[in-house]
Amino acid sequence: MTSREQRDSVSSDKPVVTQHPIRRLLVANRGEIARRIFRSAHDMGIETVAVFADGDADAPFVREAHQAVALRGRTPAESYLDVAKVLAAAQATGADAVHPGYGFLAENADFATAVIDAGMTWVGPSPHAIASMGDKLAAKALMVEAGVPTLPSVEVTDELDVLAAATTIGYPVLVKATAGGGGKGMRVVESADELIDAVAGAQREAASSFGNGIVFLEKY
Repeated sequence: MTSREQRDSVSSDKPVVTQHPIRRLLVANRGEIARRIFRSAHDMGIETVAVFADGDADAPFVREAHQAVALRGRTPAESYLDVAKVLAAAQATGADAVHPGYGFLAENADFATAVIDAGMTWVGPSPHAIASMGDKLAAKALMVEAGVPTLPSVEVTDELDVLAAATTIGYPVLVKATAGGGGKGMRVVESADELIDAVAGAQREAASSFGNGIVFLEKY
């Protein structure tokens, strides 16, 4: 499938399948995640590109790639979550494909779209699938529409009376990030006196890990 065909599939729920060979793959991740993808790519004869934050300059995954680009940032938000920096690294190295790994930008539909719009192959679910299922509230809405039972939940907004909402749902509640996974941005809350701090902590962790601090309350 060409880049144009990928772009035409962005708003579709059909799988996006690439049929042309990948020559050079940028992995928008770090650590063991990147190393495993590099090993598979090397076994397939594909050149690899690493990107790295300041603190990862001497990490093994950086050495194992054919090329490596410094993202010039200390925090995830300044490096692995910076769409513009990652795209610039892919273009500067001549990468023709991007693999997000998991975590960071892997569930960011805008990033997937940007990769495709830049003429590169996106090695992952279609942007439509990511937008539908990568956001937990959007995924729950789809399940409700399909008649699938779901747990009571409510998004935390500036206008929401969090304490009242939790009382309505009933303790214990789970504070959960809408984005990402791996248990980050999640807190189990047993009583009202724990709730405000738990919400604030989950928001900070989610924003740091996924670039998205939106959380919701769910019956636990």
